[in-house]
Amino acid sequence: MPFKAGLELTELQNMTVPEDDNISNDSNDFTEVENGQINSKFISDRESRRSLTNSHLEKKKCDEYIPGTTSLGMSVFNLSNAIMGSGILGLAFALANTGILLFLLLLVSVTLLSIYSIYLLLVCSKETGCMVYEKLGEQVFGTPGKMIVFGSTSLQNVGAMLSYLFIVKNELPSAIKFLMGEEESFSAWYVDGRILVVTVTFGIILPLCLLKNLGYLGYTSGFSLSCMVFFLIVVIYKKFQISCYELGLNATSPILSNSSEHEHMCKPKYVIFNSKTVYALPTIAFAFVCHPSVLPIYSELKDRSQKKMQLVSNISFFAMFVMYFMTAIFGYLTFYDNVQSDLLHKYQSKHDILILTVRLAVIVAVILTVPVLFFTVRSSLFELARKTKFDLCRHVLVTFVLLVIINLLVIFIPTMKDIFGVVGVTSANMLIFILPSSLYLKITHQDGAKLTQRIWASLFLALGIMFSLVSIPLVIYDWVQSGGSTEGH
Repeated sequence: MPFKAGLELTELQNMTVPEDDNISNDSNDFTEVENGQINSKFISDRESRRSLTNSHLEKKKCDEYIPGTTSLGMSVFNLSNAIMGSGILGLAFALANTGILLFLLLLVSVTLLSIYSIYLLLVCSKETGCMVYEKLGEQVFGTPGKMIVFGSTSLQNVGAMLSYLFIVKNELPSAIKFLMGEEESFSAWYVDGRILVVTVTFGIILPLCLLKNLGYLGYTSGFSLSCMVFFLIVVIYKKFQISCYELGLNATSPILSNSSEHEHMCKPKYVIFNSKTVYALPTIAFAFVCHPSVLPIYSELKDRSQKKMQLVSNISFFAMFVMYFMTAIFGYLTFYDNVQSDLLHKYQSKHDILILTVRLAVIVAVILTVPVLFFTVRSSLFELARKTKFDLCRHVLVTFVLLVIINLLVIFIPTMKDIFGVVGVTSANMLIFILPSSLYLKITHQDGAKLTQRIWASLFLALGIMFSLVSIPLVIYDWVQSGGSTEGH
């Protein structure tokens, strides 16, 4: 019996599945729930019908069906924007500490695993009708599920904000020195990266974050993506302009003064294992996390279906895979072992208008992107606290406190690899591996027809747990051993 689109939830709750005299309790069939309708064929008994009707009611409670209006091409652009971020700046460093072959293997693996996790997420969304990650977690695991999803997505967004402000801290001093005509060694207090990041935060970002809604800031993601494409073009161009041999001659290290040692340093390496190799997988994982944006993009897709959204996902991830690999390989083949965790910071802007332009474009892009992420974190926090009604004092206080905490972290975290490492082994791992597989296994735990899919999802979950158990101790061990490197300042 089809439900009318205009029925209220209270009417649905009072409805019962009618008994059909032509259908016996011994009949061997099921009820299919799809697109707001219950299609009764032959059902096994009254309990089966009641169970499936309750399942449909839960779907109605989660999200009402609203047709999407965004084309497939624009959805690909939006998802690519969601994937692309500051993680691209750390991939050359990851390659330098794994070698070309091992890096390519890890990049391909994370790309395919991310696509599979999107598939699991879309299946869960279809089964429950939820188009919001937090609602999906609450629907399947109750309040603990909602808390875990909130924690993971918020940590991911905070990590992204930290990495963006770290770019400001690293790149803005060099840009200002160039505009002032000063040498890179110039060290006045007003070109200190820590002072500049605080000034930018409370002079530009704070007023934007105090706005009641995002408004035009939602369009900055397109500008941000354009800046990263421009950055990739410059990285490729600079590979053929900067000589590794010249870099060696300019170095003051006694090791590089030996020509044979220098020749060895300027040869590409294919497989490397060292203390920094542990950061490669978290950095790649951080670069591919887009899961909080998948369901909102799915909900806006015109004539949406799981198959169509999976196509959007496949195209977006393939495009980002190509872009990430090209940035990493050309960045590595420019600086080899001397590459830093912030690739852009390695390029010297002295007398180089092109590098200065890239720096300024990326700085402006990340400054305008921080408020977008901040709005998401703050609104999720208010939603969790059930304080959705706008209150000016609370709005200002929470905004100010969160920005102070984020600035303190940016000032005292020594390198971007630490941000990529921590967020990669925690929230990125949760969002890519653990949450999608856990949700899928819970939703399908009574579906015997999906045994094979459940086995694959279980292996996927085990891989995520193993990734955490191995990576977290290694990252902590590297912190203890390095004693707080100052690279990247």
